[in-house]
Amino acid sequence: MYLRGLLLDGRRKSMQPMAEPLGVDHQQLQQFVTSSTWPCDAVRARLAWRAVRVVRPQAWVVDDTGFPKDGTSSPGVARQYSGTLGKVGNCQIGVSVHAASDTASCPLSWRLFLPESWDTPEADSRRKRCRIPDDEHHRPKWQLALEMLDELAGAGLRPAVLVADTGYGPNADFRRGLEDRSLAYVLQAKAEMTAHGEGVEPRQPAYSGLGPRPLPRYRTRPVSLREHVLAAGRGQGRTLT
Repeated sequence: MYLRGLLLDGRRKSMQPMAEPLGVDHQQLQQFVTSSTWPCDAVRARLAWRAVRVVRPQAWVVDDTGFPKDGTSSPGVARQYSGTLGKVGNCQIGVSVHAASDTASCPLSWRLFLPESWDTPEADSRRKRCRIPDDEHHRPKWQLALEMLDELAGAGLRPAVLVADTGYGPNADFRRGLEDRSLAYVLQAKAEMTAHGEGVEPRQPAYSGLGPRPLPRYRTRPVSLREHVLAAGRGQGRTLT
C-alpha cells in the first residue's frame, strides 16, 4: 500500500494525502514507516538483481546526493555541501551505488550519511526522536560505499568496473578498499594530488644494525599530477571510452 501511494498521482507524499486515495487509515502507513520491523535485506537483494537484469550495467557508479530540508528534525540533516544545491545548505546526504549504462541507471543500494554533529551529546534528543540506534555513528562516505559493495557482493553481485568522481577518487583508503576486494575501477583524481613517475623505484637504505629496519624511500620528491600531464605533453593524451 505504501509503495502504491508513492506511485499514485499527487504532489504530497506524506501519510494522510497518500492514505485517502488508497482508502486506508493513515495511521496504518505511519506505523509501517516508523515502527514496523521486517527483514529488508532479502527485498533489497531482489530489487538489486532485478535492476541489474533491466539496466545491464556497463559500470557501477558511487556517488552521493543531497536532499534539501527546511528544518532540523530529519535524521542526518545538517548544513553541509550538496551537489543537488551546488552549495552548502541544510540537507540530508544519501550515498548510493548505481548500476549504469548509456541508456539507464538505477540505484542498487543507499546509505544515509550521518554527519559528525549527530554524534555529539547535544544531538541525543534528536537521535532518540529519529530512533537512530545507539551503535550507529558517523562514518565517512567512502566507508559507506565499501559497506554497500560488500552487501551487494554477499548477494552475488559485482561490478565489471566501478567509477566515482573526486568525492571518492583522491581517498587512498577507498582505493585500497577496492583493491583489497579485487574490483576494477576508474576514479577521478585532483590535479594537486602528487605521484612519482612510472619508472621511479624506492631505494632500501642500508641497515645499521641498531633499532628498527628503515623503510624504503624515494630519492626524489613526488610532483603534482598536473605537472606530470604537462611534462608528458598534449601528444601523449588518449581518449578512453
